[in-house]
Amino acid sequence: MEILTGNELLSGATVYLDRDGNWVEPLQQARVFLAEEAEARDAAVAATKATGRIVSVEAEKVTLREGQIYPDRIRERIRADGPTAPRFDRQHLDEDGHVSI
Repeated sequence: MEILTGNELLSGATVYLDRDGNWVEPLQQARVFLAEEAEARDAAVAATKATGRIVSVEAEKVTLREGQIYPDRIRERIRADGPTAPRFDRQHLDEDGHVSI
């Protein structure tokens, strides 16, 4: 099983092809292509590349677990879920906006 993923050219956002042929951000809305749907998958890739709106289009192997899409590669899990390191609040500068070194 595979999904199609890429990056939206203008925003850089990670996007997935859904069942209606639209590129969406939520991984769980991605269309899952079965092995016998390779021709449809390849046609979707070609149509997407022709628009120039989505770049770095790739087919990613996935597994369905309890009805949820789970990417096989950790790279795609990070792209779907976000950074693996905790996020911290932005450092607030003093009133003058200067950082002492």
